Amino acid sequence: MTEPAKTNGIAGDQLRAFVERIERLEEEKKNISDDIREVYAEAKGNGFDVKTLRKVIARRRKSAHQREEEDAMLDLFEHALGMAGGGDV
Repeated sequence: MTEPAKTNGIAGDQLRAFVERIERLEEEKKNISDDIREVYAEAKGNGFDVKTLRKVIARRRKSAHQREEEDAMLDLFEHALGMAGGGDV
């Protein structure tokens, strides 16, 4: 059994394996991003507002507690700016 090529203490074969794995994952990530973009385009084509859809998806990633905190803070800010209740100023 031969030892992997080493340069300045770096195992070349192991490094190459890491680089190749990362490259494959980056390509998979690009393909998945393309697929997601296509789904958003399809949703838009069916009349859904993509900006709102993205917000819904982002909110679903959060816990109910996190959403409640964000909603409370948003409400507080809107009241402070006189935006509560449909634009009362």
